[in-house]
Amino acid sequence: MPVLHTPRRDVRLRLLPVLLAAAALHTVPAAPAAAADEPGWTAEPAAGTAAARPGGARPSFYLEGAPAAVLEDRLALTNTTDQERTVTLRGADAHNTADGAFAVRPAAPAPGAGGAGSWFSFGAGATVKIPPRTRAVVPFTVTVPPAAAPGDHPAAVIAAEAGREAGVRVHLRVSGPTLAALSVEDVAVRGRGAAAVVAYTLVNRGNVALAPEAALRAEGAFGEVPGRGPRPAVVELLPGQRVELTEPWPGAPVLDRVRVTVTVTAPGGAEAAASASAWFVPWRAAGWTGLGLLGLGGTASAALFLVRGRRVRRGPAAGGAGGAGGAEGGPSGTTGATSPAPEHELTGASR
Repeated sequence: MPVLHTPRRDVRLRLLPVLLAAAALHTVPAAPAAAADEPGWTAEPAAGTAAARPGGARPSFYLEGAPAAVLEDRLALTNTTDQERTVTLRGADAHNTADGAFAVRPAAPAPGAGGAGSWFSFGAGATVKIPPRTRAVVPFTVTVPPAAAPGDHPAAVIAAEAGREAGVRVHLRVSGPTLAALSVEDVAVRGRGAAAVVAYTLVNRGNVALAPEAALRAEGAFGEVPGRGPRPAVVELLPGQRVELTEPWPGAPVLDRVRVTVTVTAPGGAEAAASASAWFVPWRAAGWTGLGLLGLGGTASAALFLVRGRRVRRGPAAGGAGGAGGAEGGPSGTTGATSPAPEHELTGASR
């Protein structure tokens, strides 16, 4: 059952003069407009011991156990308003979105479906009524199935009220052999100049979450092109997930044919690489050059057409002169040899 914690009234009365004096010295800024959309309550891991940060705060849950183990922890819900809140709790499977963000499934999986979200149980605390200005601590359990595969099973605890939700991440690992493995796919170069980027797809082939680093190397027709050294890919790649990422490439050449190689590494010995080729051509300059060559070719074609036309027009006159010469040679005894050819010879028929 939830444990409710309410500040004592006498303590508040003793602090009232101090609070009034502080208010007279410091003006509290107005809440931003977005505060109206906040649910009016918060959800976070209850203060722990070994896994707690200084001050007892924990950013998320960290649970590990063997198959068939029952793991326990507590969630703290704080009502920050002056009215009672009714919050419902559930477990949810986690996954990567296409761009690598951490997200949860919209609804709890059915019992026995195999997703880690179905391993959570809140008992009688699945629906919690929180009085005004009160904090409720809700215990929950995670029952690992006997046949659960070893490795990471990302999940989250989701608290919801009136369509508003808040999630707390759960790092859940099942004991056993772990494998860190990944692959790089679909490498491509997009954009030109300072806006050039290298796009690629990362796939987690192992059973643990990975924090990869990516490096770019490029070879052009004239040697190595400046690339980019290793840097974090700013994504946590969950087991079995694939994400599409881009890396800026400010050193992209202006004119070259380049082979780009993306090499990705991650803790645990995971490493993979893939390559792609791309042409870099200054298309604006190439377009003006092409127009110039096209214009030059058109001028040359027009000149050739005029020259051939003049030669065709001169052809009949030259033939007429030859005929006249043959006619003049008639009196010399060659009249039969210079007689006009039959019209059918023009078609190639035999005489």
